[in-house]
Amino acid sequence: MKTILFIEDNADILDNLTEYFEIQGYTIIGARNGRSGFEMAVELAPDVIVCDIQMPLMDGYEVLHALLHTVKTFDIPFIFSSSVCEKVDKEQALELGADDFITKPFELESLTKMIELRIRLGSSRQGQKLQVDI
Repeated sequence: MKTILFIEDNADILDNLTEYFEIQGYTIIGARNGRSGFEMAVELAPDVIVCDIQMPLMDGYEVLHALLHTVKTFDIPFIFSSSVCEKVDKEQALELGADDFITKPFELESLTKMIELRIRLGSSRQGQKLQVDI
């Protein structure tokens, strides 16, 4: 059974995603802020992470940066989910290392396809080596 980590500070959205994807047969881990999401990713190594951008304690960009600088989480597929829909934000997210980006509100079927693709293909970073900042 594949595991999805949703990092989402909106309780209603997190509850809806959890219910929907559990029905689809996934194991779901939910985090209500970026810091706990990062900690759960390191501890549990999910198959894919879907992360909001605007969150307390650590925003999505900080979460992604921390994941990309941690050996255990470096190649976990990462999808940003945000109500920010500017083209520049999507491009910035992908340039920073996210594998995909979905804009809220989204259709659950669209997110499902995106997640299934990322689980099947893996991260765009697979085969690359972790770059350590000196």
